[in-house]
Amino acid sequence: MTQENNIWEVAEKYVAGTLSTTALNSLHQRLQQDAAYSTLFHEHLNLIQSLENNKKQKQFRTLLQSIKTVQTPTSKKIRTIPLSTHYWRTAGIAAGIAIITTLSTFWMIRHNENQRASQYTMLRKELENIKRSQSAIINNINESKTNAPTIAASVSGTGVALSNNGYFITNYHVVEGSDSVYMQNAAGEYFKANLIAFDKNSDVALLKVDDKKFKFSKTDLPYNFASGKNNIGATVFTLGFPDNEVVYNEGYISAKNGFDGDSMQYLLNIPSKSGHSGAPVINKAGSIIGLIAANNTEATTTTYAVSSSAIYNLIKDLPVQIKLPKNSQLKNLDRSQQVEKLQAFTCSVKVFKH
Repeated sequence: MTQENNIWEVAEKYVAGTLSTTALNSLHQRLQQDAAYSTLFHEHLNLIQSLENNKKQKQFRTLLQSIKTVQTPTSKKIRTIPLSTHYWRTAGIAAGIAIITTLSTFWMIRHNENQRASQYTMLRKELENIKRSQSAIINNINESKTNAPTIAASVSGTGVALSNNGYFITNYHVVEGSDSVYMQNAAGEYFKANLIAFDKNSDVALLKVDDKKFKFSKTDLPYNFASGKNNIGATVFTLGFPDNEVVYNEGYISAKNGFDGDSMQYLLNIPSKSGHSGAPVINKAGSIIGLIAANNTEATTTTYAVSSSAIYNLIKDLPVQIKLPKNSQLKNLDRSQQVEKLQAFTCSVKVFKH
């Protein structure tokens, strides 16, 4: 907001011609070097100029109205000045004012929408040149499965196990529009997965590994899923795949509700970036409280997470019953031990499109 106020002030002085020579030279130099600033400055400039034109046209209309009826000193009668010659000009001015007002409103709405878009950025990772790793994927696919698809585009995210036999959860925006999905486990092996259910509104998706013999680990899930919201200030950590290997980050809950007060989300203060979508958020007791979904690009540690309530809502009406663990085995472990046990159940999600 401070930057926008400053841009508005500079634009006003620029239109009024009151910028000093030094300030003007500095402005021209920044406009040439900073494309984003230049775009925002010219948007402010256009709006100010439109408002100035609007003001002048209103003053002209007031002048026309003031001379519409005048009194002559000799006859004491009211003499009406015909304005038929001015009619179309006045109508044009009114139309111009309407257009300017509409354009100004459109600019303000578009600017606000752009600001809101920058405040909620989904964290799936766009992958380029993925074809170079296609052969490696095929080599790791179980022989009973079909080959990986021809890849035209791809994104990646993170997933976490809901059961040891292949069910896992991620954000819906990670797998939306996919032709095929592969899960890469902690050992680096790839397994084809199928989309079982999803909720676009809460942004969660349930998938299952295609291999009926698949197991995440030789042991059961060591964590449970929180049945309610955790309190503000609670410390949390996450494991995700913004890179080729699992990455650990920690922070705390900033607010119980997420973007625009969404009660199905949390607002977290924790680092996140592309590839973190679907990464589990775990509290110190070893319970998963949600999944990272997005961040605010204007504040690098402002992160939004879908709460575990959305996961419960998704699986409660499934024809296949998935029993989530009631207790966490991580509760009395130190952080490094918790992370070590969690890694086997955290996976990278690869989405391919023809």
